[in-house]
Amino acid sequence: MISRATLAKNFDLHKVQQIVKWAVYIFLLVNWGFYIVEDWTRAAHTLTADSTFLDWTSEFATSIDESAWFILLFMFELETYILEDEEWTGWVGHTVRGIRLLCIAMIAHTVYAFFIALINIQPTVPVENVSDLCDMNSEGVSFVYNLEYTEITEETCGELSDATQFFWVADNPVVSDAAGLKLERQLALVDIIEACLWVLVLLAIEIVVRLQGRGITGGALIRSATWAQFIIYAGIFSAGIYWASLGHGLYLWDEFVWIMGFVLIEMNISEWRDEIIEEQAAAGYGAGI
Repeated sequence: MISRATLAKNFDLHKVQQIVKWAVYIFLLVNWGFYIVEDWTRAAHTLTADSTFLDWTSEFATSIDESAWFILLFMFELETYILEDEEWTGWVGHTVRGIRLLCIAMIAHTVYAFFIALINIQPTVPVENVSDLCDMNSEGVSFVYNLEYTEITEETCGELSDATQFFWVADNPVVSDAAGLKLERQLALVDIIEACLWVLVLLAIEIVVRLQGRGITGGALIRSATWAQFIIYAGIFSAGIYWASLGHGLYLWDEFVWIMGFVLIEMNISEWRDEIIEEQAAAGYGAGI
């Protein structure tokens, strides 16, 4: 029979943590691929020859956002685990700051795109002289319900909705019925709330990393930022549950994996904090407040 001491000796917690970490990162890459396909599919229904560059970037806002967060996650991994003791100066420091600013700009773009989408979807503009979707089967228009876009054709028009009144969705060649328009508005609101919550996560982590980089390992600000993350994660996960309740299980899975990714970063930060405290103790003084 294996003793507890033997089990503890053979069980390398650090190795397990690294395996979980890289599994999470692989899952995030796979999810990113799914979002690119999803954005491209939606863009096929919403973009036209007259669409602007901002229209294109707005339709791919989720893919852009995922790219920025993945890069930031990698940067936090470098800063809190691989190179936590290195001097971020010279060209290395300038490169890191430049990449970080670019990622922040990409995330800001996503928040802006979601905000504009929320505003654009608010007007209720009826489709005039149409009481049946089959009246629009030759106009190059799509029907949307619960983020599912379907081109209105002779084959699909009779199966999409039995409503007798339809509405334009924002400025896109897309229509929906009253229930579909209401749901699209709700989903747009959840998008902007979720994006803002992730920005708060970034702010909380940045506060802790910047303070620890100055040798500060304790105090009310660090404790508040740390606890705030868990409250924010609860809000984000709640949004994921809402998505799943509407049949979008991928979004809940994505939220879970991203939360796991940043929890692993928090574990890096905790280990880094312990190292700083040990170094300060060895130098003969306590942690800063």
